[in-house]
Amino acid sequence: MPNKDKMNGLVLQPGCGTDLGTMNVLSARKSSDGIVTKRIRDVFLDFPITAKKMLKMGNTQFVERGDEILVLGDAALEMANVFGRVARRPLSGGLISPSETDSLEVLGLLVKNVLGEPLVPGETCYYSVPAPPIDQPGKDIVYHREVFRRIIQECGYTAHPANEAMAIIFSETAKENFSGLSISFGAGMTNCALSVNTMEGLSFSVARSGDWIDSGAANSVGSTQARICAIKEAGVDLNKPAGREQEAIVFYYRAMVEYALDHIASEFDKIRSRFALPSPIPMVVSGGTALAGGFLDFFTQVFEAKRKRFPIPISEIRMAKDPLNAVAYGLLIQALQEE
Repeated sequence: MPNKDKMNGLVLQPGCGTDLGTMNVLSARKSSDGIVTKRIRDVFLDFPITAKKMLKMGNTQFVERGDEILVLGDAALEMANVFGRVARRPLSGGLISPSETDSLEVLGLLVKNVLGEPLVPGETCYYSVPAPPIDQPGKDIVYHREVFRRIIQECGYTAHPANEAMAIIFSETAKENFSGLSISFGAGMTNCALSVNTMEGLSFSVARSGDWIDSGAANSVGSTQARICAIKEAGVDLNKPAGREQEAIVFYYRAMVEYALDHIASEFDKIRSRFALPSPIPMVVSGGTALAGGFLDFFTQVFEAKRKRFPIPISEIRMAKDPLNAVAYGLLIQALQEE
């Protein structure tokens, strides 16, 4: 039964999609006024309890924990820049960070922030999980998937894990009967999925994405990862880089795209004999790292240089309508079907 969002006065429908990214945690719900989303930056910063009065004066949201205070989200990133500190991140490389001792508690707070209370007992929540990274054979997604299942269930929801890149298929390829090749360029990973008529034929992730660009470009020009990230977020035109740092960013963007396309080709070759595509399919690119200026043209140029040797027939290349929220939208579609 529909419920009313007390903050916005909107009538909400049970069913929620939650994108658990390395850079952002996002939720999406269907309302009487369309799709409602909520986002929080996936970072935090710790302060001594003595900072409480100062944070209150600045109307900064925080959480008290023993003798310290945790500032979450965008405020943490802003304060890290002000105080010359590095914001702490509970996820690393697309998965829960094993070196960040406060990860689990912070992730619980972030997820609760974007989910809120369930509209009905046991409300369905589909949440994103990456595919196993094929270029890091020692890593799997089991711990990551099950920790988030517990966190979401503790918030009062019925939790369903779902592949991140397949969520883009559901949100972006309805007119092709949910057939397509999706590539989600996130902060920690690049996720890829191939689908025909809603059926997943191939999915995997690779470790090169936004953070890899920041680290590689920073090391190459003697800068810092934080500065390169700030330059990227301020706006870089990949087809017209200005200065040495932006040029380095473009070089690493090209290497990232080529790496993803080469792995898609090699992984598809492994299943080619038992997988037939009835007709060319669209390729959809998405994710926060795809928000750089001119990314679609840049990506298309890189792909066209490889098209003749690319084993999957592609009808068109397009950007997701809302690259930052596309995964959450696709998860919401699945949750609404469940409800």
